[in-house]
Amino acid sequence: MHTRYAWKGAAAALALMACTGYPPALAQPAAQGAPAETARPQIEGLADFIDGVMAQQIASHEVAGATVSVVHDNTLLLSAGYGYADIDAEQAVVPETTLFRPGSVSKLFTWTALMQQVEGGQVDLDADVNTYIDFEIPPFEGQPVRVRDLMTHSPGMSDVSGISVATVDELTPYGTWIGQHIPQRLWAPGTEIAYSNYGVALAGYIVERVSGQPFADYTEEHVFTPLGMTSTTFREPLPAHLESRMAAGYELEGGRLVAQPFELFSNIMPAGSGTSTAHDMARFIQALLNGGELDGTRILEPGSVELLMQDSLRNAPGLPGMAHGFYVVQESGPRLVGHGGNTGDFHSNLILAPEAGFGFFVSVTGGDESSVGRTDLTNAIIGRVFPQTPAPREPRAEDEALPVGAYRMNRRDYSRPPREEYDIEVTEAGENAIRIRFLEDVTYWERIGPMTYEKVTGARAGGPFDRVQFHSGQDGLVLSFSYQPYMAYHRVAD
Repeated sequence: MHTRYAWKGAAAALALMACTGYPPALAQPAAQGAPAETARPQIEGLADFIDGVMAQQIASHEVAGATVSVVHDNTLLLSAGYGYADIDAEQAVVPETTLFRPGSVSKLFTWTALMQQVEGGQVDLDADVNTYIDFEIPPFEGQPVRVRDLMTHSPGMSDVSGISVATVDELTPYGTWIGQHIPQRLWAPGTEIAYSNYGVALAGYIVERVSGQPFADYTEEHVFTPLGMTSTTFREPLPAHLESRMAAGYELEGGRLVAQPFELFSNIMPAGSGTSTAHDMARFIQALLNGGELDGTRILEPGSVELLMQDSLRNAPGLPGMAHGFYVVQESGPRLVGHGGNTGDFHSNLILAPEAGFGFFVSVTGGDESSVGRTDLTNAIIGRVFPQTPAPREPRAEDEALPVGAYRMNRRDYSRPPREEYDIEVTEAGENAIRIRFLEDVTYWERIGPMTYEKVTGARAGGPFDRVQFHSGQDGLVLSFSYQPYMAYHRVAD
């Protein structure tokens, strides 16, 4: 089942692309520090291309339902639904009305709300977070967590468990929950990125405290309603007028996709309890690409939008890092920023190319493989619209050691023993190549520069091409992936 709507202006825009003879995108991203060049998006035939990719995902990646929206030059090019919102009822996904869970993509609403408070002079990005809350986050060796450190996922905190519950009765108001579950401080703030749901929930609580409004009320009044996002909310359970439009989350059980209960994340509400439609997400994208304004209504000043997308901190010196709230997907050719989101049942991505006026949102539900489907669709769109070529291979210098060994992610709950089965194992695969094993997945990577390798396994024509870099940390060698700028992996001591 497939539903797709193209809004007025899409056909004209596609025709314009066909007539103007836009050249191909840059074959390689510009080197760090080089003048930026903006690749023009290749959008002719994009709708049919996405249809084909989604047909493949439904057939091979356990996808029950999906929704996609694409924006270019302030025009909604595509808003599409695929598969079913309800398999048993044979209810199709309708992009204007069917609700999906964007998961951590919801964090972008939180950063928008925070920047509104910065603009109003109520929040200072360099202030101690304790300035704004009614409990205390302890310093690390005398260094407090700044508001800015929350935006870069670098508060130096352990991850925390218990962020979701099974029933509404088990939910705790998130301001209470984060006050009762302060994570262990592990390293100095602003020094190493390790994804922090807690940190984003704390940012939302700052908005609530300084504005005097409950967070869900605030975002509805100051973000969603001004943008005409009438189907978007942080509330759990859903309001009655939205509940009937919610797509079921699915998991594969006994070889068939089985609907799951509505997921509850309000313990960390600002970090991931959002619900929305592809159509609403397109309006949010349009506002961001238009410097914070949509249809004459402004939610952010252009400088605030620019800050959200600017580089801040990176773990690996030669790979993309964090912006402010967004993470950097690609540094140039053109620059891409975005955010991913995973709940138990839904998998989403929002990607922006600000220089090219292009952006898209995707969300899928289904079995475990549907998460792979989401990633494949995202990469297929990027590679189709902004194609690249692989990096040149470079032989390893005689004095460069192969970075073999086991590596453990820095984003984990340090109050619990590490799960060694989740360690990454790096082994030699010839003089200038390595293999990386995670669980049962083994991939092959070839050397493209000092301690830097590009993935060969599963690489598609046009890219994007995943990279891994090994670099020095305080405790030894650290592994970072280009597609995971929000965390790193430290080599485990023998």
